[in-house]
Amino acid sequence: MLYIKEDTLAGIFCRWVKKSFDKLSEIDLSDNMDKTIMKYVLVNVAVIIVLVCLWGFGIVLAIIYGFVLFFYIKAKAQKCQKDYNVMLTASHELAEGKFDTEISEDVGIFNGLKDEFKNIRSGFQKAVNEEIKSQNMKTELISNVSHDLKTPLTGIKNYVELLQDENVDEETRKKYLNTLNNYTDRLSTLIEDLFEVSKVNSGNIRLNPIELNIVALVKQAEAETEELLNERGLTVIVNSRENDIKLMLDGDKTYRIFENLFTNIGKYALSNTRVYVDIAEEAQYVEITFKNISETQMNFTPEEIVERFVRGDKSRHEKGSGLGLAIVKSFTEVQDGEFHIEVDGDLFKAVVRFPKKFS
Repeated sequence: MLYIKEDTLAGIFCRWVKKSFDKLSEIDLSDNMDKTIMKYVLVNVAVIIVLVCLWGFGIVLAIIYGFVLFFYIKAKAQKCQKDYNVMLTASHELAEGKFDTEISEDVGIFNGLKDEFKNIRSGFQKAVNEEIKSQNMKTELISNVSHDLKTPLTGIKNYVELLQDENVDEETRKKYLNTLNNYTDRLSTLIEDLFEVSKVNSGNIRLNPIELNIVALVKQAEAETEELLNERGLTVIVNSRENDIKLMLDGDKTYRIFENLFTNIGKYALSNTRVYVDIAEEAQYVEITFKNISETQMNFTPEEIVERFVRGDKSRHEKGSGLGLAIVKSFTEVQDGEFHIEVDGDLFKAVVRFPKKFS
């Protein structure tokens, strides 16, 4: 029995018939390709039946039909090849960085791919622009770090030389020492902030999330910066419907976010004005908004101000490292939050949003 099934012509024919029926069962007429192919097959079957019925004259018509079919298929194949070459050429140009390449003509069966090509081109161009921006920021960072390191180092060197003068009186010596201490504090702050930003950007940062009361943490950060705020005559008003809003966040990083925002306000807000901190709890997130009036005209975009070394007045003579808001953004985003700046005339708004994490 096995011999008949495997080694005889009848067995081979039966297996072929079975495979053919199996393939027929796989035809899905809801699929556009199967439907189109079936349509052409049925048309050809109908033509062949008609030609067979015409006997001798049908042979002549069959020959003519064969040639017509050949040229029709050839034209379709050539059109498909041409459309493929158009897509291939555009792909090569895109690979060479020619992002202005567009496919305007109809490319037949590749029209769907043409639409995807536009998306790919836009994505590549965006990626390249981001990389160029990143490289420019790195270059600017190196330049600005060099400047900011050089300034306090030069000051330290000069005042050390002045202190070495034996003729300096005690009062002047104390002034020199105080100035020298300020320079060392500034240098220490700069190095610490650079270290923090580099850790976040390299992904080399560890979070220790605990349950935090956001309202209490904001008020704690306000209290710690109270001296700086009072020097400028700034009155802080915290608005919150609830006094106990809990989130799972890293305590040190989140406190640093609020401390930096209050410090930024203390440096650049208009003196003797009110500062508003609105804490709003929504279903999916908690949003903390810091609002103040700027002392100087804000000649920058919201995107620029959170980049490294951009200061409130674009001056290089203010205290600080110029990294305050960059650290706020980094520490917020590393905890899956969002941070953005809004500028409306002289009104400066810093918005921090943390998602609620449900277990």
